Amino acid sequence: MSGKNRRAMAAIMLAVALATLDTAIANTALPAIAADLHAAPAASVWIINAYQLAMVATLLPLAALGDIVGHRRVYISGLATFTVASLACSLVSTLPALAAARILQGLGASAIMSVNIALIRSLYPAHRLGRGVGMNALVVGVSFAVGPTVASLILSFGAWPWLFAVNVPLGVVALVFALPALPATPRGSHAFDPLAALLNVITFAALIFALGEAAQRAPAPRVLIAGAIAVVFGWLLMRREAGHPAPMLPVDLFRRPVFALSALTAVCSFAAQGLAFVSLPFYFEDVLHRSQVETGFLMTPWPVVVALAAPFAGRLSDRYPPGLLGAIGLAVLSAGMASLALLPAHPTVHEIGLRMAICGAGFGFFQSPNLKAIMSSAPPGRSGGASGIIATSRLLGQTTGAALVALSFSVAGRHGPTLSLAAGAVFAGAAAIASGLRLFAPSHRLGTPVGPTGR
Repeated sequence: MSGKNRRAMAAIMLAVALATLDTAIANTALPAIAADLHAAPAASVWIINAYQLAMVATLLPLAALGDIVGHRRVYISGLATFTVASLACSLVSTLPALAAARILQGLGASAIMSVNIALIRSLYPAHRLGRGVGMNALVVGVSFAVGPTVASLILSFGAWPWLFAVNVPLGVVALVFALPALPATPRGSHAFDPLAALLNVITFAALIFALGEAAQRAPAPRVLIAGAIAVVFGWLLMRREAGHPAPMLPVDLFRRPVFALSALTAVCSFAAQGLAFVSLPFYFEDVLHRSQVETGFLMTPWPVVVALAAPFAGRLSDRYPPGLLGAIGLAVLSAGMASLALLPAHPTVHEIGLRMAICGAGFGFFQSPNLKAIMSSAPPGRSGGASGIIATSRLLGQTTGAALVALSFSVAGRHGPTLSLAAGAVFAGAAAIASGLRLFAPSHRLGTPVGPTGR
């Protein structure tokens, strides 16, 4: 890799670390923010969901825009938006205002995450792509590892608004690196379709809203109306883009078995992660009566081990089938989640840490091979769409997990975290099965052109 590409990779990783760090900080600090804003635990989950709703609703339009105007422009614009929104988050004082600022922050993060893997693909040759996505997974893992510790340290010395204010100087530094270094990627010849983008936003926003309302056991008509809106506008979106050479919702890529199974694997595995990372802070603080600082350190083993396992798994994915590596890792994750659900009434720090490390090992072993499988099964001209599906699958999974945590609290009360962890074990097991099925999927379709843009 040339010196210019190394600088570009550093710029990409810095922005990815920024967005990931924010997610880890918000998850860990959720109980403290909820208490300060006088919000119920189930309602406070919208601090997470508002961010993820904005991301899920806009990822695919921004990925499509990146294919047209260039991934670099979308990435830098998103980074600037994220930095400004972080400042807004640090200045608000009510739950609705914080949720609104988090929506803007999610829009910026969406622009970053919609094209980051596409940018990495432009920097690495095909036979070394596993190393590139492994580095991406490493940075995500390290950021998650640092996030709980940073959140705990900040909360021990200051109020929760500083959790978001810390993003502002980091965002400025990331922009300084990104502006001169990010590469200009080839642009598509097709035009951006604003109507398709609007249909996509309404479809996914209604879907996430329906999930959130159902989880909080809202009145059935409200949930059904939101679900119906998602179905109707999703159908209109597919009708609108029928025959398009590069549809915003890339249903054509899902005709490739490895691509479809890899996306399903991602949704299920990130649902398991969402169930764990949203519920565990409440379990540690409300059930085990640990302090905020202790909670941050108890959350740390999972992402630390992910950071250690991800680069190793990325290199292995250049030699061994991602389906096999993912199935092994996700089976380990399922076992780890089950062991957390079965923790004794008064567990020691070592008992918790060992189980968290097992989960991290399983998750880290799946992530890099799965990223490579999705990108390798899509043609180069559709890198933006494939990158958008990676982020969309991740966020759909995490949002589903967060919504199920709220449902678990509503149904099981004090035992909600235990129910959430048990559900996470089930999702991880389903992801392991989906990953293993890729070993039997027709491999010849990976390199088969399917249209004028590789479709």
